[in-house]
Amino acid sequence: MNEPKRAKFEWGQKVMSAIEIFNDGSHPEAAVDSLLVPRATPGEIVNVGAIESTGDPVYIIEFANKQLVGVYEDEIVRA
Repeated sequence: MNEPKRAKFEWGQKVMSAIEIFNDGSHPEAAVDSLLVPRATPGEIVNVGAIESTGDPVYIIEFANKQLVGVYEDEIVRA
C-alpha cells in the first residue's frame, strides 16, 4: 500500500466534470460504456479517498442529476 497523495480538491467543494464520464463497469446501475455524466455537469464532492495500490486521490461526486460517481482528479475541475 502506498501513502495517500495530497488531494487537489476537498470535501464539499463545488466541481464540474472536465470530460464525459462513461461507466467502466464499476457503476452497477448503468450499462458498461454508457454515459454517466456529460461534460461540464456541476456537482459537489461528498467523499475523498485514495486508491490503495497507488495512493492516488479518488472522489465521490454527487452530480446535478443526484447520481453518485467515483472520479479521478483529471476528470473534474473547480466550478
